[in-house]
Amino acid sequence: MEFVDLQAQYRHLKPRIDARIQAVLDHGRFILGPEVGELESRLAARVGARHAIGCASGTDALLLALMALGVGPGDEVITPPFTFFATGEMTTLLGATPVFVDIDPVTYNIDPAQIGAAITPRTRAILPVSLYGQPADMDAINAIAAQHNLAVVEDAAQSFGALYRGRHSGNLSTIGCTSFFPSKPLGAYGDGGACFTNDDALAQAMLELRNHGQAARYLHTRIGINGRLDTLQATILLAKLEVFDEELIARCEAADRYTALLKDVVPTPRVVAGRTSAWAQYTIEVDDRAAVEKSMHAAGIPTAVHYPMPLHLQPVYASLGIGPGRHPVSERVADRVLSLPMHPYLAPEQIARVCDAVKAAVRVPAAG
Repeated sequence: MEFVDLQAQYRHLKPRIDARIQAVLDHGRFILGPEVGELESRLAARVGARHAIGCASGTDALLLALMALGVGPGDEVITPPFTFFATGEMTTLLGATPVFVDIDPVTYNIDPAQIGAAITPRTRAILPVSLYGQPADMDAINAIAAQHNLAVVEDAAQSFGALYRGRHSGNLSTIGCTSFFPSKPLGAYGDGGACFTNDDALAQAMLELRNHGQAARYLHTRIGINGRLDTLQATILLAKLEVFDEELIARCEAADRYTALLKDVVPTPRVVAGRTSAWAQYTIEVDDRAAVEKSMHAAGIPTAVHYPMPLHLQPVYASLGIGPGRHPVSERVADRVLSLPMHPYLAPEQIARVCDAVKAAVRVPAAG
């Protein structure tokens, strides 16, 4: 069994993907070819944003967003500690300081009620994460940001395709950023990402920043990066977009099956009212994760941990002086979360097999 079965997806889409790739090979415009612009138009239309800017990765999307906002040394960016490292990393890379705010125990997203206390005169932006596929509480976050004249950058790397009160994740704030890493709900065959905004000036800044700060060929108005989206990755994403809605439905059906079988066994994910999830992961909580993982791997079931150590406890952030106990919800769930196989091509019998393995594993007494 595969944790994410990209080969099953490819078999389903092979004629479309192969034809799209061949077209790029034929025209030979491998950097910023016409498919990049086509993808950007379709992505913008899908989420309802005025602009979509394709880029080389979800990490670069965060970097471009923060660069366009002018985040730099002396600034602070509020973000949750329970997330992939890139969320804090890009703030630090620009010389700014991440200020961590603990998460809501139901959604695992940043707790809006704790943001206000973290705002200082140095705060430049709020960077919530829409973790595991479910958007953060963006209306509450945007309201706090508006009170303090702050930008909001949604890290929607895992939630492209999800809705928040009828609006698309990625188009819920000043800038939205997403990832097209192969295992994401909409994934390329390599790295890729995109930024979304309705602000013309920010869009122009990100377009220039992703291509060495060029306003025109060899005319550099900014210090930028090489953050362009490859044409081949864009064309693969275009092929996958054709079935993306079907795959989102399949992910939801898989999640519903998991929950029906596991709801009385372990804590299962909860999608709150007014939101949907793209189900980038299906993540449960267990008491003795090491024992559960060992049992499930012995049964041939792959698992993953997203994420085992909160950012404030990472060695590189020791200089911030944030010890254990400061963000208790993040610390607790980091010790307990376990992600199960999740992709649109999971058969019901495969889900049943995974759930049987979970049931057997959680009944295994802890080694002592």
